[in-house]
Amino acid sequence: MGGVPLLSACGGGGGGGGGQEGRSSLSELERMMPTYRASEVAVAPDIAAENGSSPGYTRWIPQEELGVSVPEPLGSGGEFTAMTPLWGTPPDPGNPFWTAMDEAIGVRMNWQTQDGNTYQERLGAVLAGSDIPDLVCIPSWELRGQVPQAISSRFADLGPFLSGDAVLDYPNLAAIPTPAWQASVFSGALRGLPMPAAPIGLAPFYRQDLFEANGWEVPTSTDEFVALCQEITSPNNRVWALESNVKWAAWAIFGVLPERPNYFARGDDGRLINRYETDEYLEALEWTRGLFDAGFVHPDSVAVSGDPNQRFTSGETLMMFTGDGVWHNMVVEQLSANPDFRMNAFDYFGVDGNDPVLYLGNGSTIWTFVNRNLSEDRIREALQIANYTAAPYGTVENRLRTFGIEGTHYNVEDGQPVRTDQGNTEVVPETYTFIATPQHTIAWSDTPQMVEDQTGWQKRNLRFAREPLFYGRQVQEPARLANINDGFEDLEDDVVRGRQSIRDMQNAVADWRRNGGDELRDFYQRLLDEEDA
Repeated sequence: MGGVPLLSACGGGGGGGGGQEGRSSLSELERMMPTYRASEVAVAPDIAAENGSSPGYTRWIPQEELGVSVPEPLGSGGEFTAMTPLWGTPPDPGNPFWTAMDEAIGVRMNWQTQDGNTYQERLGAVLAGSDIPDLVCIPSWELRGQVPQAISSRFADLGPFLSGDAVLDYPNLAAIPTPAWQASVFSGALRGLPMPAAPIGLAPFYRQDLFEANGWEVPTSTDEFVALCQEITSPNNRVWALESNVKWAAWAIFGVLPERPNYFARGDDGRLINRYETDEYLEALEWTRGLFDAGFVHPDSVAVSGDPNQRFTSGETLMMFTGDGVWHNMVVEQLSANPDFRMNAFDYFGVDGNDPVLYLGNGSTIWTFVNRNLSEDRIREALQIANYTAAPYGTVENRLRTFGIEGTHYNVEDGQPVRTDQGNTEVVPETYTFIATPQHTIAWSDTPQMVEDQTGWQKRNLRFAREPLFYGRQVQEPARLANINDGFEDLEDDVVRGRQSIRDMQNAVADWRRNGGDELRDFYQRLLDEEDA
C-alpha cells in the first residue's frame, strides 16, 4: 500500500454529478466541510503535536481511564454489506470480535473482504455491475480507469448528513481533522468517509544499532550519503547500503513535485510545469542511477526479488525507504529475537546545502463510500457505524476496534497488551478499520522509544513541508487524458537500473507533451484561472 498516484473525481460546478472533470473551488470546499470539534472524551497525548505532526502515546492506558464516546448502541439493528481490501486470511464469519463490534454499534455487518493485492480487479467488476455493496472501501491507488466516474454515479452525497454542524450528530466524525474531509470531496460532493493519513509518511530508515556499533553518522548531504554508502557496502560480507526504493527518498532530497493531482507547479515564468518536466526530476533519477551503478543497492533488490524488510532486519541492507507504517511492526518482530535491534529515520536533507523540500500528502488516501440507493435512515445508520469506528485513541470504542475483547483477543501482562492467537486471527486482519478512523496518532505503548523517534522525526521534518498546488483536493482529469502518465514508473525503474538512459526519459517526456501533456497543462491552468477570477 502506498507510493502510488492519487487520482480521483471532483466536479467543478455546484452539484457535481456524472463524474464531470474538474475540482471544487476553495469556497465550495469550505461550504461542504463538516464542523470540526475535538473529542471531549479522548485521553490527552503523551507527546503533543507540533508543526502539524501526529500526537504520540507512549503508555498503555488502563481500561478505567478510557473515555466513552458511544455510551450505547446507536444503530437500529440493520444489516450492511461492506467490501474492503484485506491482506491476509479473512476471519471466520460470526467470530467473537465481529459479534462484539456489531453489538456495540447496533448493526450486523456482512463482510465481503477481497484480496488487497488484486483489489482493483474485483473493484472494477463490482462497480460495473448492479449489485453494489452498502459500503465500499476505495484506496487512492485503486482510483484508475472508470473508478473515479463510478464514485459519483454509485455513491451517496453525504453533505446533507455531515456538512457544517450536521456532523455534530456524530461526535467522533466531527473530531476528524478538516484536511481529511477536504480530500474526501468527489465530483463536487462530500462522498468519502476518510481514514486520516500521516502528514508525511515516506521515511528514510536506517539501522541505528549497527550505525552506532560501527561509528557511522547519519548523512546530512548528498556527498555524505554517497560516502556513507561506499563505507557500508561490502558484498564479500553480504552487506549493502541500500534497497532499490532509494528512488523514493531521492524525490524528497531533490525536491521533486509529488504525484498527480499535485504534480504541477508554477514555473518562474508563471507557466505551469509538470514534475516530469523539471530539472529536479531528472537530477534525482541521475543521482539514483549513480547509486545503482556503484553497487550500493542489494542485488536481490535490483532484481526485485526477496523480502526487503527481511534484508533490513537481518542486516544485509542498512538503509531502506518506505512508508512509516512498517516501523512498529518491524521493531516488535525483533524484540525477542534481537533485543538490541533499533531502527530510526534520519532527517531529510537538500542538495548543495539547501533545506529539503517536502510536500504534504493529502489528509486521507483511503475512503469508504455509501451506496447512493440506501434510504436516508439507512445512510444515517451507516454513519453510526463510521462514528463508532472513528472513535479516537483513548476511548473504550477505539480499544475494542484495535484489540478486541480482553481475555479473548488479548491479555494485559506487565502493563502491556499481548495478543492471543485468537486476536491475531480475528482482530489483526483489519475490517472495521476501513470504514473510518480517527485523527492519525502514533500510539504504541509496547515500543515507547519508537513513538518518541517517530514523533520527533515528524516534528523536525515538517518544518520543511509545504502544500503543493491543489493540496487536499481531488481533481478529475479529462477521461481522454487519464492514462497518458502510464509507463513513467516503469521507465524510472529502467533508468535507475541502467536499462534505459536519461535521454530516453527526456524523449518520453516529449512524447507525453505531444500526446496530451500540454493539453493537460491547459486543463490545470484553467482550474487555477477560474479560482483566481
